[in-house]
Amino acid sequence: MNIPIILLIIGLICSIASFFIGNSSSKYTDDLEKVSISLYQETNSLSKRLKAVEEELMIGVGPLPSSSLRIAKEKPVHEVIVNQILSLHSQGYSINDIANRAALSSNEVLAVLQSKGAIA
Repeated sequence: MNIPIILLIIGLICSIASFFIGNSSSKYTDDLEKVSISLYQETNSLSKRLKAVEEELMIGVGPLPSSSLRIAKEKPVHEVIVNQILSLHSQGYSINDIANRAALSSNEVLAVLQSKGAIA
């Protein structure tokens, strides 16, 4: 016999056999779908638990005392801004003008000028 005819017969036999053997990939597809659904459910459950824990932790948090608010507002002024404040003060600008230009409050500008000895 000819080799192409033998290969053709083998191909036909394999094609016919594949219809009778069945498709095992559908089993794997079903298993994969079940695992995917369970993973989604677990992730959703963990997300709900995490939100509950976050809410429980936030229940005990009250307003911050006023002293800690003042500490948070009193951040150190950068040296470049301090030099700008001193320069503007020496040029005769008012405290409010300096505060506007330096993006600080008037009290912060006064504190900087007092700390550098520019005003008493």
